[in-house]
Amino acid sequence: MNRRFTLSLLGLLGLGQHVSAQGPSAPGGIVPLKLSDAEWQKRLMPTQYQVLRQEGTERAHTSPLNAEKRKGTYHCAGCDLALFESATKYDSGTGWPSFFDFIPGTLQTKTDFKLIYPRKEYHCARCGGHHSHVFTDGPKPTGLRYCNNGVALKFVVAT
Repeated sequence: MNRRFTLSLLGLLGLGQHVSAQGPSAPGGIVPLKLSDAEWQKRLMPTQYQVLRQEGTERAHTSPLNAEKRKGTYHCAGCDLALFESATKYDSGTGWPSFFDFIPGTLQTKTDFKLIYPRKEYHCARCGGHHSHVFTDGPKPTGLRYCNNGVALKFVVAT
């Protein structure tokens, strides 16, 4: 085991830094978006549907958002909820857009055991779309890495 794996595992087991997320009942309230599977398939591109609705993962180093450096916000590609500010984006070297913090009230988390060991998975608080996993090997001030599938995001340039 390496240090990154150990730190991630400790965080996911609740022995490291706590990952907080507020859901749709957050102050200011987010109204949930509920669509049928057929409606999601119509609304999303096949790659977006596979990630957002079937909890898939895009190949590393394939998202044009990896190189995005402009000021703006990153929105959920499923429902357009703003999730991340560009000021929290950093190059994690993983091949996926990564952020050290999220816009409060926009993400919900759950524990995922798909790789046998527990990982903290996060979803959009409005549409429930899967974005990826959060790890405890990020930069200060949070020490977290929200490692996002680029296809699950839409970048909106600041005006």
